Amino acid sequence: MSAPPALQIREANAHLAAVHRRAAELEARLDAAERTVHAQAERLARHDQLLRAALDELGRAKDREIATLREQLLTSEATAHSLQAAVHQRDELIRQLQPRAELLQDICRCRLPLARLLSALAEAERLGPLPSNDPGHPLPGGPGPPLANSTGEEGDRDQLQPAVFGTTV
Repeated sequence: MSAPPALQIREANAHLAAVHRRAAELEARLDAAERTVHAQAERLARHDQLLRAALDELGRAKDREIATLREQLLTSEATAHSLQAAVHQRDELIRQLQPRAELLQDICRCRLPLARLLSALAEAERLGPLPSNDPGHPLPGGPGPPLANSTGEEGDRDQLQPAVFGTTV
């Protein structure tokens, strides 16, 4: 075999050099892409780690808030039961006081007639007793002889005494 001509060798060498440059260029781009991918993977891993930490903290905060709300619910339920018991006690007291209130209302309705009666009794007391008169000479149009006890027992009893008005108020 004969040796290839020099021109072919130069062209082949130029072609090999171009292929070698292109391979080196592609390897450099591949290394740069690998570094970029590696850096992006690290950033994503850090970001993922930060997200997990934030989610964990949110979960703990949610659990704390749920615990606080449960405590508030228990406290509110206890307060509600306490208030219901107080309402029941007050209802029972109202039930016990109702007859007394009705009695006081009746008394208040009788107040005016009672005040008139007391006023009339005070006037009668101010007038004093009737002057004594001679039993043989009764007052004209006045009372007749004293009446006997209405029970029919007329035995040892003296005659009825004249009435004297007085008050105990």
